[in-house]
Amino acid sequence: MLSSNPIDTAPSREQTLHTLYEAAELEHCLMCTYLYAVFSLKSSVEEGLSAQQLEAVTRWRRTITQIAIEEMSHLTSVWNITAALGGAPRVGRFNFPLDPGFLPARVVVKLAPFNMATLQHFIYLERPADSSELDGAGFEPERLFIRGADSPRFTPMALNYDTVGTFYEELGENIRQLVQAHGEAGALCGDPALQLTDADVALPGTKRVICSKTALAAFDKIITQGEGALHNAVGSHYQKFVEIREEYLALLAADPSFTPAFPAATNPVLRRPARPEGRVWLEDARAIATVDLANSIYGLMQRLLAYTYAVPTQDPDKALSLDLAIGLMHALVPLAERAARLPAGPSNPECHAGVSFITLRDSAALPPGPSARRFFRERFEQLAQGAIRMQEPGDPRTTAAASIMSKLSQKAMQGFDLSRPAHAAVTPAKPEAPAAVSPPPATSVQDGVEHIEGEKLTLVYEVKRCIHARFCVTGAPTVFLANVQGPWIHPDAMDVERLVDIAHACPSGAIRYKRRDGRPDESAPPVNLAGIREAGPYAFRGDLRLNGVPAGYRATLCRCGASKNKPFCDGSHHDIGFNATGEPPTGTSTDALPVRDGPLHIDPQTNGPLKVSGNLEITSGTGRMVARITGAFLCRCGHSQNKPFCDGSHATVGFIAD
Repeated sequence: MLSSNPIDTAPSREQTLHTLYEAAELEHCLMCTYLYAVFSLKSSVEEGLSAQQLEAVTRWRRTITQIAIEEMSHLTSVWNITAALGGAPRVGRFNFPLDPGFLPARVVVKLAPFNMATLQHFIYLERPADSSELDGAGFEPERLFIRGADSPRFTPMALNYDTVGTFYEELGENIRQLVQAHGEAGALCGDPALQLTDADVALPGTKRVICSKTALAAFDKIITQGEGALHNAVGSHYQKFVEIREEYLALLAADPSFTPAFPAATNPVLRRPARPEGRVWLEDARAIATVDLANSIYGLMQRLLAYTYAVPTQDPDKALSLDLAIGLMHALVPLAERAARLPAGPSNPECHAGVSFITLRDSAALPPGPSARRFFRERFEQLAQGAIRMQEPGDPRTTAAASIMSKLSQKAMQGFDLSRPAHAAVTPAKPEAPAAVSPPPATSVQDGVEHIEGEKLTLVYEVKRCIHARFCVTGAPTVFLANVQGPWIHPDAMDVERLVDIAHACPSGAIRYKRRDGRPDESAPPVNLAGIREAGPYAFRGDLRLNGVPAGYRATLCRCGASKNKPFCDGSHHDIGFNATGEPPTGTSTDALPVRDGPLHIDPQTNGPLKVSGNLEITSGTGRMVARITGAFLCRCGHSQNKPFCDGSHATVGFIAD
């Protein structure tokens, strides 16, 4: 006799992936709602805050932004686990506000400006399992229901849960049962090269999932850092929001009129909604244009993030797509802040607009290869042109968005190679040599770079990279004449081989050359190095690619945060009295690298660290080995307590840099 229910009670891989997709949607939604509240916060005394209130609101902005970044880290962990199980990570989600059923009844998710009710809602979402915290006013569920089924099903079914912490505990149990049924290798059978790690993205704790232990550790991190942490968990999202509430109440007691944020719309929408209840239809033309562009930037960011999980680590498209996606987030911020300061329209005169985070109907990864690269190039160019046209005189936010989008578009055009087949092996390209100039004249200047013709070589001098290390004027004083009027570089004044050695000694790469005698030009060094100068910059040597563009074999890059020529050093560390050791302790990453050369990609993160990808040995100023790595984020704000590595201090100190 057949059983009335032939299903094994153990969860299937399909059911586990289905639940992970909901986890991704949940983390994604929380991140967006936190950011929406941040975008609505006021930022100056001209916007109605006292100096004391501004100081508090500025701290709140940083705290909630950091929480949103940690939610992104949680999301990346969920994506990594999904990829480890052989699934394609769910990058999309449903539009705001979420209709009943997508999440449990009491997990209400919608966009709302920062105020006491919204803050209380955040506390409620992040509460521990035994908490008595109530939800914020106005966040009551539309209707109460219980999800799930009474018995196992082949069709994946949603789980019901009271807190997010219990949801992740259930997911962890599913992973354990899958491993028990299929073994470690059978359960976690996905390609690890498709995942992201903290060497790829500046999200501390982002680890590759290769076994059940690493998967369960990721869930534990999500619970203890965020949703479901204990009442007394120091640094948890719950505790951080509670601390903001205490300070908020104290400021209100001192000034009952204190209003920390603009009245941004609750659940703004760009088109007439089929269900108008609880939504604000934007009608103001400037608000519509701003939100439309912001949403499109957000949609492109989703596509790029999905694409990063479709290509393996060794494919240059992966790092480029990730860097561009992070850059788009920086472009979104000024537009979202602007939207919160514009009127919603005549139908809602009491509130402002707000970015609505509209999602694409399908944000799955595009098929890797030339067609995807062409799509991204076209879309970046379109949105960059739109941002330029939308600039308004005197509005720094639209100007900032246009500048960021223009740079990202250029990076996409340069980085996405349409001629390379999908997953083709990449041969490191030689840096482009400076274009030779035909005499006369003996000296020419191209884009600020001097080209000085000699009989056997052309010397190249790039003043903006020079840090005045004086290897040239002391090692070849007849070639490089210090403190003279007129021509000061004379390539034929000494033996060409000795002159080549002097050029190689230039740490900044300001002096380069191109041979004219048939001898080989400078080649990449056999070992990629980054030397840490005492109270000074980083000295890189390798086949350098700066923002994806060949940058020669030598460069000195700012690590004090004060250079006016970032990312290059300009000597400002002397002016500000920068005090940082050139002899940090030897770290844990000391295993010999199987390959020590190859392309070294250096990508300065907007308002953040230097992202370094490639084989690299970091050395002290005296040459002692500090670390051997294939990817890292190096501090360039000057404030990290873990130099040379980034520890997130750039966000705390408000570091600004392209």
